[in-house]
Amino acid sequence: MENKHFKRTLITSALPYANGPVHIGHLAGVYVPADIYARYLRLKGEDVLFIGGSDEHGVPITLRAKKEGVTPQDIVDRYHGIIKKSFEDFGITFDIYSRTSSETHRQVASDFFRTLYDKGKFIEKTSEQYYDTEAGQFLADRYIMGTCPHCGNENAYGDQCEQCGTSLSPTELKNPRSTISGSSPVMRETKHWYLPLNEYEQFFRKWILEEHKEWRPNVYGQCKSWLDLGLQPRAVSRDLDWGIPVPVEGAEGKVLYVWFDAPIGYISNTKELLPNDWEKWWKDPETKVVNFIGKDNIVFHCIVFPAMLKAEGSFILPENVPANEFLNLEENKISTSRNYAVWLNEYLEELPDKQDVLRYVLTANAPETKDNNFTWKDFQDRNNNELVAILGNFVNRALVLTNKYFGDKVPPCGELTEYDAATLKEFAEVKTEVERLLDTYHFRDAQREAMNLARIGNKYLADTEPWKIAKTDLDRVSTILNIALQITANLSIVFAPFLPFSMKRLANMLNINTFGWDKLGSTDLLAAGHKLGTTKLLFEKIEDDVIKKQVEKLEATIKINEAANGEISAKQANPVRETVAFDDFGKLDIRVGSVLECFKVPKADKLLQFRIDDGLGGRTIISGISAFYEPEDLIGKQVCFIANLAPRKLKGVTSEGMILSAENADGTLSVITPDKLVNPGSEVK
Repeated sequence: MENKHFKRTLITSALPYANGPVHIGHLAGVYVPADIYARYLRLKGEDVLFIGGSDEHGVPITLRAKKEGVTPQDIVDRYHGIIKKSFEDFGITFDIYSRTSSETHRQVASDFFRTLYDKGKFIEKTSEQYYDTEAGQFLADRYIMGTCPHCGNENAYGDQCEQCGTSLSPTELKNPRSTISGSSPVMRETKHWYLPLNEYEQFFRKWILEEHKEWRPNVYGQCKSWLDLGLQPRAVSRDLDWGIPVPVEGAEGKVLYVWFDAPIGYISNTKELLPNDWEKWWKDPETKVVNFIGKDNIVFHCIVFPAMLKAEGSFILPENVPANEFLNLEENKISTSRNYAVWLNEYLEELPDKQDVLRYVLTANAPETKDNNFTWKDFQDRNNNELVAILGNFVNRALVLTNKYFGDKVPPCGELTEYDAATLKEFAEVKTEVERLLDTYHFRDAQREAMNLARIGNKYLADTEPWKIAKTDLDRVSTILNIALQITANLSIVFAPFLPFSMKRLANMLNINTFGWDKLGSTDLLAAGHKLGTTKLLFEKIEDDVIKKQVEKLEATIKINEAANGEISAKQANPVRETVAFDDFGKLDIRVGSVLECFKVPKADKLLQFRIDDGLGGRTIISGISAFYEPEDLIGKQVCFIANLAPRKLKGVTSEGMILSAENADGTLSVITPDKLVNPGSEVK
């Protein structure tokens, strides 16, 4: 069906849960490929809409809120802001990034349910579900923990064991317990509405298995497995107090199930952006809808959501659902609950101006056909050996040589040799191949083909050696560098969807506006005499210490997780010291201060010197934690300190207090900080 011509393309990307930041697994699986595709179509001048937003309902939100002692709204407000800003700073070009807690979404989702309800598309079923008698509420799958029947993990959730990855149902768990009260739940009857997927099974067999054989094998295969097993009715409501209330009588205490609610967010966000024109994007057969998702969402986007749209009757169905597999991190599974991930917001803070490096590496390692692995060593190697040594090297040589011999002006192209003509033909053919790969969602191969254009350029300069013939044949050098600059201009086009920040810098160096995709393959993009801009390095080498810091950060996370599981040492804690009188403890004046300055004490390997805002004019404190922190990582943080210790001199500096730290069983130290900002000088009691 992909060869059909459409007037416009609607691109959606899976809505991330607003219970934490976005990590590289999300980026590689969904957002980078979706953005590449959107940028590519815009370069072609096509009518494109790229829809995103936060999924702000569901149990993970309420679990996070309960853990932190705040409301679910507090959680989604915080993480929606973090996620949205991270996407903006990373160059993900959504036309709108909204949220499912918006009033527009609430209305659209309620109306959607009501339409299906009034059409008689649901069935009502009474079933037994775990109920917490102490908390007085039914328990969603994630509110239940117990022993996994497959691997014996005692902390498996009611929907999945995160240790072995097996999908579960709550009744499969051994020794189930409520995460709310810790008590053993009981089974009670509850009524819910179900979408009878089984009634659409024959439709899906034709629509997917016959009409969309071009879908990725992982998508097609998973859909076929579901269909071969036989589709069953699926609940569209849940017993929860966080979400969109089911809009019918007799549904008190019930909300729309998040997998009914969330995909409607694509529609509501479109309506929020285009209140008077949204329907052509969702109801006109001339629109091509493409849903970018991860493999854990395949069934929802290929069967559940299309069944909802089919039941409603007026919506078009997706033309393709490019789903990627999972990305692992340093050979381990990325885990949000264990904080084992490379978080986008932290990456952008720690490696500023390296957005394109991460985009490039995630695309080069895209898990398009199988799970893949991200390592910081590979990140460094691809930057240094490909972006710097191939792409950056060619661009720099072409521009520097032009500056040297022709004063930053594009030299004219003279008579072509057979080798010149062969080179021009070779790079003109790149467009056809890259376009074919992008049109069929092979982004990893498309980027590799784009890099081949830079390889062609490097080989051309190496073979023609303009620096050797400059003294004897400047006309020949003129032709060589003209061709090299035309290749450079073509690189600014072919890499624009993949490396947008770098290609903007390259356009400035070439002193041009961005070319459209139709110009890719042209040999006359830069006219003779055109004045170039200022030449700068397009990419910079990443040194070992940068990578070492990131690896150590992950290793520290692993140690923390091991310690939490009692695995780090047989020595769990030192014995409690002798009892002291409360009055003696009360003599300690423990306060919170803000770190204004922090630097290493000269000739003292273990000591850091702090300047603390203590609310009383400030003080200096020396602390022996240099082995565990970089000074710049502590500036701006708040720390707990003892304020009324007698001053003492250390390495010639008077220390006016003691920074409080916790010592792990392995000897590492962690500075004690408040979980919320307080006024400097606040007392700890």
